[in-house]
Amino acid sequence: MPASSPWLAFVLAALAAIGPFSIDTYLPAFGAMGEALSASPLQIQQTLTAYMATFAFMVLWHGALADHFGRRRVLIVGTALFALASLVCALAPSIEWLWAGRALQGMVGGAGMVVGRAVIRDLYEGEHAQRLMSRVMLIFGIAPAIAPMIGGLLLALGGWRTIFFFLAVFGAWLSFLTWRYLPETLAHEHRHPLHPVLLARAYRRVLGSAAFVLLAGAVAFNFNGFFLYVLSAPTFLMKHLGLSAQEFGWMFVPSVIGMTAGSALSGRVAGRWHSRRTIVVGFALMAGAALANVLVASLMPPGLPQSVLPIMLYTFGMALSMPSLTLLALDLFPTHRGLASSCQSFLQVGINSLTAGVLAPVLWYSPLTLAAGMAGFLTLGGIGFVAWCRRAVGCVR
Repeated sequence: MPASSPWLAFVLAALAAIGPFSIDTYLPAFGAMGEALSASPLQIQQTLTAYMATFAFMVLWHGALADHFGRRRVLIVGTALFALASLVCALAPSIEWLWAGRALQGMVGGAGMVVGRAVIRDLYEGEHAQRLMSRVMLIFGIAPAIAPMIGGLLLALGGWRTIFFFLAVFGAWLSFLTWRYLPETLAHEHRHPLHPVLLARAYRRVLGSAAFVLLAGAVAFNFNGFFLYVLSAPTFLMKHLGLSAQEFGWMFVPSVIGMTAGSALSGRVAGRWHSRRTIVVGFALMAGAALANVLVASLMPPGLPQSVLPIMLYTFGMALSMPSLTLLALDLFPTHRGLASSCQSFLQVGINSLTAGVLAPVLWYSPLTLAAGMAGFLTLGGIGFVAWCRRAVGCVR
């Protein structure tokens, strides 16, 4: 497939969608899984933690492996193993087996996201990279909306195990798409050895870069302002808003409308706006959304549409700023893009895991605590960007 093929964005977005599908598709089935496996709500919630903990660890290695073996090979093997791990979940006889299957899914589920970003930077520079990144996010943004609706439908048709059989088929399909359509974008002469000393030096260089950590941290904290609601969806939607397992689209569809609109605007302004201007506008939109969310939760009873509209505005600003923040971080290490992408994902998913295992169960107590959590994450993201901006030359242009 040529680098200019319109199918490239679709394949890369489908690979990145493994993450949302792994998390969002089975959210409507939490109650059914708890009953079938005699597990408590906290034990079911820990299936998310098991997934994201191994996900966070392995994303450190997907990029290094792709820098050594090439992009295609890592993606093909990773998606095939994801399909096998999904079968383990589908056939799990106990909560312990489900934890194990989810941990196996997490070990390979990040390859598409990490390596896909490196593929974009292999192929394009500057505004062209931002446009492709925005196009990928535009397609990728549909996944969080359709995943819980697919999960709710599969739950009604065949039970919770059907959801994991679906994920197994999805993984196998992605493995075929990659083998059939994705080109190898890393030439042999640009590959790096897996020597432990050299890798340690490279990781230390990337993770020891204050500029990289600040930019990657801004991406991670901004995303967690929305991800908190994804993790808390069963409680937020079913308990606070009184919706059913088949009505998760009331939150996810508006959220994805915001995300796709923000990604589309990011692609449209690429080459017209300086990347820092795009980021600042995105932060301004997220700040307005977070403030509105706190006010709605404080002054109005939970309900539709007032409880979900601020989330839509937040995802709009998040998607507008994320491509530029991501590319600024990757551009700091042009000869180790795969490894840098791994480090960025490691920071993001590490914060995701902390949110899933510790913060979400505390903050989903009420709509107001969730709104405060969103505002808190955004504040941390803004601090990271401002701190980086003060170090950068010409940041205010």
